[in-house]
Amino acid sequence: MEYWIYPIAILGGFAAGFINTLAGNGSAITLTILMEFMGLPPNVANASNRVGILAQSIVSTRVFHKNKKIDWRIGYPIILAVFLGAMLGLYFALTVDNESFRSVYGYLMLLLLFVVLFKPSRWINPPENKSRIPAPFLWIGYFLLGIYGGFIQMGMGVLFLAFSVLVAKIDLVKSNALKIVSVGAYTAAVFGIFVWQGWIDWWAGGLIALGQMLGAITSSKFASQNPKATLVAHRILVIVVVFAVVKFFFFS
Repeated sequence: MEYWIYPIAILGGFAAGFINTLAGNGSAITLTILMEFMGLPPNVANASNRVGILAQSIVSTRVFHKNKKIDWRIGYPIILAVFLGAMLGLYFALTVDNESFRSVYGYLMLLLLFVVLFKPSRWINPPENKSRIPAPFLWIGYFLLGIYGGFIQMGMGVLFLAFSVLVAKIDLVKSNALKIVSVGAYTAAVFGIFVWQGWIDWWAGGLIALGQMLGAITSSKFASQNPKATLVAHRILVIVVVFAVVKFFFFS
């Protein structure tokens, strides 16, 4: 590997860790670096990418917990529901050809673009009321999100935030914290499978992970302590969704 790739990997990982913590889809950056710059085949790049995702989940969870942004009382059933769904989704991913399902992703992001742009106040200044949907139905929704995350993964963070803020009525910063913990939980299981398969390039994944940890620490501290964190998170979310839509429809 050429030496000039090292700073690109770390800086790209930093950007991905920062974006993943406040919105999602940071893997668009890291997978590009792993495949296009480091020359890894897609399956090895996908597996190696989980090193950084797991690392950023661990450090972000610690920061969010320290700053009391994780409501564990409502968080435990959500995390469990997402985890169980992801295990089922992972089974589908290992046994079913999911390429045909990926076309749904672009149209899903297009729909979400209208959702995040329509009435931004729902995201930035959500009403201080609980969801009227009974908790068991919310858990079913998170279970279905988990299936999507374990099966396809792309856009999982954005979908999780949309459901948490607009349906479960959890504010954006706390939703981000729950997203990080939930994704980290099932990523640990997926990571174990990839280690067993021997698909991880530890050197490439480690460089990306270093940057992602630094980015995750920076963004989770910002999200926990800055009063404008929700506004910034919403703007980053809009940018991420626009990027996903443009990439899918024009550069896919």
